[in-house]
Amino acid sequence: MQHLLDLTLEEFRDACVDQDRPGYLAEQVFRWIFRHGVTDFNEMTNVSKADRAWLNESFTVFRSRIDRVQSASDGTLKMLVTWDPSPSLSLPQADANSSARQTEMVMIPAARRRTACVSSQVGCPVGCRFCASGLGGLEGNLTSGQILEQVIRLNQEADIERITNIVFMGMGEPLANDKAVMRAIRMLNADWGPAIGARHITVSTVGLPAAIRRFARFELPVTLALSLHAPNDELRRSLIPWADYATIDQLLSACQAWFETSGREVTLEYLLLRQVNDRPEHARQLARIATQLRARINLIRYNEVKGLPYERPSTVDVREFQRILRRHGVNATIRASRGRDIAAACGQLRHESRSTGTTN
Repeated sequence: MQHLLDLTLEEFRDACVDQDRPGYLAEQVFRWIFRHGVTDFNEMTNVSKADRAWLNESFTVFRSRIDRVQSASDGTLKMLVTWDPSPSLSLPQADANSSARQTEMVMIPAARRRTACVSSQVGCPVGCRFCASGLGGLEGNLTSGQILEQVIRLNQEADIERITNIVFMGMGEPLANDKAVMRAIRMLNADWGPAIGARHITVSTVGLPAAIRRFARFELPVTLALSLHAPNDELRRSLIPWADYATIDQLLSACQAWFETSGREVTLEYLLLRQVNDRPEHARQLARIATQLRARINLIRYNEVKGLPYERPSTVDVREFQRILRRHGVNATIRASRGRDIAAACGQLRHESRSTGTTN
């Protein structure tokens, strides 16, 4: 059975015509899914009974099973799902109850925005020392349809009018699965799909210079965020294993090429770890980098992960870090911590599920 969300409107229309179904059936079905939130073919009332039967036999809208949903006091919603082990998907052929195919996604409400934080891979190949996502390594790439499915799942579960923003800041390194990610972005942006503006879509990368340069030629004006997390190579290598393959200078050169090609400024993401990278000297080093790149900085307070040695920085230290950056003319903001009462940091829910051996 084919995953419908892996198809563009044109591809779905061709599939209908190939089976002697009307081409307009594709528009009808996608309108139900993306405009009305209806994902059960039997509830698509303007579709003929014969066409509904064919759809049920040939396609599925969802490839995932919802294992766990958590709602925070601030309205943040987090979902843990297990993906179907179909051979058409690039995931392990594991036991139906295996957590090897689990990923997370988060819906973050803020004012008029409803942001979906989505995963691009199962697990993560980067293995950042402070992050729960990569504790089990990389277990597979998600398809464009699986990325799109996360947005629909969150929209339905949160019972909101529509997701307005997308951030690829969930599990995985997006630029290590760039073909699927770029196809998913096109689908998310398409008029026949969720129709989310490209400028409301952010791709966060730990830093692959060659991939950043390729991504700079992407036709849609999305935002690029570089997960820097350290202001010098020695400290960065101690936190991010992949930093062995690219220096900060090489990353800055790639980001400058991004800006020159796309015309879009890069955002530097900086996760603050208590007594590790949150000292005044780190802020001064970071200011020099941001000034060189003309980038704004998004400061993120660490959410603790059970079993890892890193701690959340104090509010006093975070404010002083921001003050130093601003004193050097850097636009530095502190990201509001969301969903702390449901362990909303990347990979935490999956990590907890694996640790306890339960899903519910």
